Amino acid sequence: MSKSKKSEFRPNDYVVYPAHGVGQIVSIEEQEIAGITLELFVISFEKDKMTLRVPTHKATEIGMRSLSSPDVVSQAMKVLKGKAKVKKAMWSRRAQEYEQKINSGDLIAIAEVVRDLHRADDQREQSYSERQLYDAALERLTREVGAVSGGDELDAAKQIGEVLDSRTAAAA
Repeated sequence: MSKSKKSEFRPNDYVVYPAHGVGQIVSIEEQEIAGITLELFVISFEKDKMTLRVPTHKATEIGMRSLSSPDVVSQAMKVLKGKAKVKKAMWSRRAQEYEQKINSGDLIAIAEVVRDLHRADDQREQSYSERQLYDAALERLTREVGAVSGGDELDAAKQIGEVLDSRTAAAA
């Protein structure tokens, strides 16, 4: 059973860990924890200066996945172009939903959050919590788009910015 899971990810692969975004598998090591030997993926999140150890047999179960395909990235870009869908629910309820989408690790869901929380310069100010969620979603989206396209986050940020700007220009 664990053989099939092991072959899915290898050292130097970029992966998406739902709660932290894009990281790189540095190595696969064995560690003894409470008398049980576990095989662990050692994942480095360079930007956050964080290292995570994930049991290899739990990786898929907790939602760790490979980077999205270029098709999924272009689908996410289409989502960004769409019209913001802001529900009339209370902010605390919406914030919770946005948080869940961001932590799902699903690129399309993250793009929906960016789309819904994006504000053009002429629109009303965002609250602090709105801004925090927007920044978190935008950063996750940018990192994954950058990693899929070859690792350049600046190009990815520019590309995402252009899509968002074209949307606000079309609405004007």
